[in-house]
Amino acid sequence: MIPAAGSPVSSAPAWHTLTLAATAQKLQTDPDRGLTTQQVLQRQQEYGPNELIATSGRSRWQVLLDQFSNIMLLMLIAVAAVSAALAIEEGEFPKDALAILLIVGLNGGLGYLQESRAEKALAALKKLASPSVRVERDGLWQEIPASKLVPGDRVLLEAGVQIPADGRLAEAVNLQVREAALTGEAVAVVKQADCVLPADTELGERRNMAFMGTEVLQGRGILLVTSTGMRTELGKVATLLQSVETEPTPLQRRMNQLGNVLVFGSLALVAVVVVVGLLQAGNMAPFTSLLETSLSMAVAVVPEGLPAVITVTLAIGTQRMVRRNALIRRLPAVETLGSVTTICSDKTGTLTENKMVVTEIVTASHHYHLTGTGYIPQGSFYCRGEPVDPQGAPDLLAVLRATVFCNDALLQANIQPAGVRNPRSAVSSQPPSPTWSILGDPTEAALLVAAAKANLQKASLQEQCPRVQELPFSSERKRMSVVIQEKGGFRVYVKGSPELVLERCDRIQNAEGWRWLSEEVRQDILNTNDQMAAQGTRVLGVATLELEWIPSNLEEVEQNLIWLGLVGMHDAPRPEAREAVARCQAAGIRTLMITGDHQLTAVAIARDLGIIGPDDRAVEGRALSRMSADELLETVRTVNVYARVAPEHKLRIVQALQKQNQFVAMTGDGVNDAPALRQADIGIAMGITGTDVSKEASDMVLLDDNFATIVAAIEEGRVVYSNIRRFVKYILGSNIGEVLTVAAAPILGLGAVPLTPLQILWMNLVTDGLPALALAMEPAEPGVMDKPPFSPKESIFAQGLGAYMVRIGVFFAITTIIMMLIVENYTLHWRTMVFTTLCVAQMGHAVAVRSNNKLIVETNPFSNPYLFWAVLATLLLQFALLYVPFLRNFFGTEALTRDELWICMGFSSLIMVWVEMEKLYFRWRQGSRPSQPEPAPTT
Repeated sequence: MIPAAGSPVSSAPAWHTLTLAATAQKLQTDPDRGLTTQQVLQRQQEYGPNELIATSGRSRWQVLLDQFSNIMLLMLIAVAAVSAALAIEEGEFPKDALAILLIVGLNGGLGYLQESRAEKALAALKKLASPSVRVERDGLWQEIPASKLVPGDRVLLEAGVQIPADGRLAEAVNLQVREAALTGEAVAVVKQADCVLPADTELGERRNMAFMGTEVLQGRGILLVTSTGMRTELGKVATLLQSVETEPTPLQRRMNQLGNVLVFGSLALVAVVVVVGLLQAGNMAPFTSLLETSLSMAVAVVPEGLPAVITVTLAIGTQRMVRRNALIRRLPAVETLGSVTTICSDKTGTLTENKMVVTEIVTASHHYHLTGTGYIPQGSFYCRGEPVDPQGAPDLLAVLRATVFCNDALLQANIQPAGVRNPRSAVSSQPPSPTWSILGDPTEAALLVAAAKANLQKASLQEQCPRVQELPFSSERKRMSVVIQEKGGFRVYVKGSPELVLERCDRIQNAEGWRWLSEEVRQDILNTNDQMAAQGTRVLGVATLELEWIPSNLEEVEQNLIWLGLVGMHDAPRPEAREAVARCQAAGIRTLMITGDHQLTAVAIARDLGIIGPDDRAVEGRALSRMSADELLETVRTVNVYARVAPEHKLRIVQALQKQNQFVAMTGDGVNDAPALRQADIGIAMGITGTDVSKEASDMVLLDDNFATIVAAIEEGRVVYSNIRRFVKYILGSNIGEVLTVAAAPILGLGAVPLTPLQILWMNLVTDGLPALALAMEPAEPGVMDKPPFSPKESIFAQGLGAYMVRIGVFFAITTIIMMLIVENYTLHWRTMVFTTLCVAQMGHAVAVRSNNKLIVETNPFSNPYLFWAVLATLLLQFALLYVPFLRNFFGTEALTRDELWICMGFSSLIMVWVEMEKLYFRWRQGSRPSQPEPAPTT
């Protein structure tokens, strides 16, 4: 029986282990006529539509409400409520409460916009389903929507068709399927209907099966549907994708930690102020004024402008990254990149070009090497390091001619139309360069490119020597044969598995003609083939035979052939990938290769790129399947290359690395990569070759599919995190000063609160916000990629940041309190002077905080001109609050006299002097520290 609708996928039979007759029996279907209408109706009710189903997630209202669960926003809401009650009780308009609620609403809305992005990964998966299919039911072929398919249906497969469900192949005639999106395998898979495979056969090697979402490249076949909807391999990917829970980013964790510290710290301080004030008074009379002081302290402790500044900073980082070909899909990923410790990279199309390239040709007497990249037919031939003219090498030309004749692919030049000009260039005297594309199998296309480098064009050769007979490649024969007509007769060309082609040869071509093939030479050819394969090279054997007539059975003449040579090709590494891997290693970032390709190929590419050394091993997916969780944890500590992996293997590897406190970036382009992309701390999809599924599951998209762009993005991430730390210590240092100043007023016996909630909001949003945004534009410091990654578990207060903020906050408060005590007895404007002093002091702090160790006079003022304009604009706005009547009345300030203003400016400048003196002190302390002797060698 077929598994029931609610049964797990794992309970389904291993269809690739069954014969076609056994499969039809299990499915209870007629292998020649398909299902009956009654069976279809029954199974549609049992299994439902052939669609991918989304699990329920949070509603938009839930997302919105979650934005106001932040502890700092909750405290501000409580402050607004109390403030409004006090204002209404006194018969005043509650402008402070309304301003606070406005800020709360803006912050909540900002978070909602970031988090309410509709989930599109599953929608992208659904696009891979074929919209309509040809199916046989009741012995009649009909076209139906793919969603109506059920297990047991017979489906017709043709070139260009997207396979609509998983199934066992009932027929396969020259059927080749591209499965790269699902398995990561670069080469098209040749399908075979009449084979039975072992139970542990990997997904990419199940030649008798076809899977939903893959594409038929050539040939035709009939599929017996075994699984639909969420039971398919694509459905398993969808299940994995939806099972991955999104973890908070390091920045989000740090901001939550910061909120907890600030809120609970302020509540403790409020309690102290209220208790001390009541004890001093000896009664409850000052409770209302103490409550107003507490409200001001609560507003002062919350950096209301910080979320907006962080969001804008991350947005600025995304713009910088776009200029470096990295598109950020989720803002927090910008800062998160700075913490990456491990990159798990796919091979095909990521570290390699995803284009097969012929690199060597071995004939009886010469070993030729070819240069060139991709499908561009430009390159050179070398033998023993010396350049070779292919027209003067008959043995080389014989091999190349054979690969052109025995070939079904097409290489096309796409010329830019006349009148179309590169928008970046002016009028050019150079003719437009063609772009090259292929139709057909990438392996055969690589052979055409190699021949074109020797000026052998398929069209002209076929015109001179037309094909008259052919026997296509099949997985049983593992070779392709064609007969061409040439002057004086006919000739057969054979290409395929070197071992099988060589078995049918008794002679070998040389410069003089041919000679008999001895066992010693035969073994040398096989040894050469093994050596090339061990280097990750795909090898083909080529042979020929002259005929006098067209054979009635081509297989009968595939004997006593003349061996021409070996052709080796591989998916070349990207030229810039090697340097990018080296830069990652220098930055303390480990690179892993996780691919669905063969182990030998993966190891060869990894060694070439420097990912592994000559003695390092690789692990295959079937070995991962047998590993326990503990064994996998030990494996991922040392192994850097994983081959023949399935989607669940990639997910397990990423999860194992994360359990070891690694901060993982996962790159990929296929559907099979989507669950791991979602699980990883940073999911990185390919923009050109990547599927919609991988892009929607990712945090970042590489617009140029260039692995080196990841390094550039990580560098930008480190710069963004450094700038966030810079303006956080600027903002919070000022806020601590504000809180202590407000708290000191009732303790010192002052009769009024020095700062109103509205004035504090002004400082937190404007005098904090504008310079903080300018600090976010600070350029990268030298050697940013020569340091280890930031620890993702590092506190926002780490590396001395917390101590700095406390020191600066205390100094802020001391200078302001001293000034407050001095002027309080001499002027009625003392509260406005406190407000102005704190605001202006922050401008000096912003200028000084640009560098941790360089003095202001040592920094280049033109490297960040935004700071100059931000400071100037903030000062002008602050003075407007003092001297523009409308603003003065709204914010409750007074116009200061010239002397009062000079006093404010004098006390404000002290903070800048203090920060500069700290730099000199720490510089002196570091320089005067005695050098530590080298430790004695241990035995």
